Amino acid sequence: MAKWTADDLPDMTGRTVLVTGAGGGLGLITARELARAGARVVLGVRNPDKAAEAIIGMAGTFEVRHLDVADLGSVRQFAETWTGDLDIVVNNAGVMDVPLTRTPQGFDVQTATNYFGPFVLTNLLLPRIGDRVVSVTSQLHRQGRIDLDDLAWRSRKYHRMKAYYDSKLAIVLFSLELQRRLTASGSSVRSVLAHPGIASTSLAAHSPSGFINRLGFLINTPERGALPILYAATQDVPGNAYVGPDGPGSIRGYPKVRKPSSAGLDETTARNLWRATAALTGVGTEVAR
Repeated sequence: MAKWTADDLPDMTGRTVLVTGAGGGLGLITARELARAGARVVLGVRNPDKAAEAIIGMAGTFEVRHLDVADLGSVRQFAETWTGDLDIVVNNAGVMDVPLTRTPQGFDVQTATNYFGPFVLTNLLLPRIGDRVVSVTSQLHRQGRIDLDDLAWRSRKYHRMKAYYDSKLAIVLFSLELQRRLTASGSSVRSVLAHPGIASTSLAAHSPSGFINRLGFLINTPERGALPILYAATQDVPGNAYVGPDGPGSIRGYPKVRKPSSAGLDETTARNLWRATAALTGVGTEVAR
């Protein structure tokens, strides 16, 4: 059976896609391929100059805008200044295994980047989104645990990797609850999940061991790692689909719809997490569409 690749992307002419964290790595590859297929791609990035340099020579229509998803002030400003329609949002921006640093809102930067920022951005842009929201997670969400009383690591002793696991479980639960709310409201917009398996990108650059990028042939190349994101963004998959590599353990391979952990499918936790996040951020009390 033929394996799906970026060559199988549909014609995206007339479509507008926002990709966060698109200044490099999987986000840049995702943006490049969607633009090559005809989409107008907006790169929401912390460093616009770096992103503008990265897309030089790439085919397609791009727009670079400043967006720091860890800073909810930046997220709000970005959403408030958005004009026109928006077909697809790819919540790709992420950090992994970073030291404890606080955002202007007092959240730890890892949870803010990987979860709070995407939550707020998606909710604020939702009235404009016409097709779907793709949230990028990780197989490591299977090791996560949600502490509803301390989502931002204020009372617990901060643990770099546990914060990553938890944030990636949180984004899985966010997708589940978003899809439930969209369905209940009669919306045709879909909330979809994607993960790259283990891909050799700069995501783990802050890790003290750097073990991920030393796994060699066992992991996906960045080009291959972007395929599940592209598949989730463009193919006719059901709401709350979980797209990842088709190989053993979903570590590497080509896109396939799989299943998240049982914790990621817990509807009660998903509802409670949404409420707790809305209380912390002041966003998400309603699905506008």
